[in-house]
Amino acid sequence: MDASTTSIMQKAYARWAPIYDVLYDKLTAPAAQAAVKAVTENATRILEAGVGTGLALEYYPANIELYGVDLSADMLKRASEKVERKGLNHVKSLQVMDVCKMDFPDACFDAISAQFIITLVPDFDAAMTEFDRVLRPGGSIVLVNHFGADKGLVAAYERAVAPIVKRIGWSSDFKVSKVENWAESNGKYDVEQPQPVFPAGFFKVLRLKKHS
Repeated sequence: MDASTTSIMQKAYARWAPIYDVLYDKLTAPAAQAAVKAVTENATRILEAGVGTGLALEYYPANIELYGVDLSADMLKRASEKVERKGLNHVKSLQVMDVCKMDFPDACFDAISAQFIITLVPDFDAAMTEFDRVLRPGGSIVLVNHFGADKGLVAAYERAVAPIVKRIGWSSDFKVSKVENWAESNGKYDVEQPQPVFPAGFFKVLRLKKHS
């Protein structure tokens, strides 16, 4: 991600940070809980990419090691306060970091969770390639987001409203097929069937399993 894009996004998240929990906590909780359940299966050392204000941190079991990164220092400040206030000792570090270029060694995580961010990352391929780099063989990448319909009236509507929705930090026309195409070109992943969750299947949990 270039410096100008990073700066724009950091400023945007700084404005969102004070009200983010109020707006999204209840709405995203069921999806976040489903994502945590999926990502902690057979995993103890986990990366949450785009951890934000830490809405999902308390859903992780105490016996795992959780590392969180986010582009926004303002978001992470609120996440750190939450860790301290609630005694979330399983959270080992929270760092300002671009998910497209992380300071972690290769194959150092059992699983990666990316909740509500993958449709907003300016360079999807770079982010996924970086997730692949830091994930060990046999590990999982778990994405949770709204994924747009592939065809029909719903797909046409989502394409039409995409510019409007983007202004409030969402994406309406990002397709599961984009993830599937990346996995196919990468050649090291099996993509599971998306799991629809509240509200009414609007969000979906998508898990990619890396070959051992």
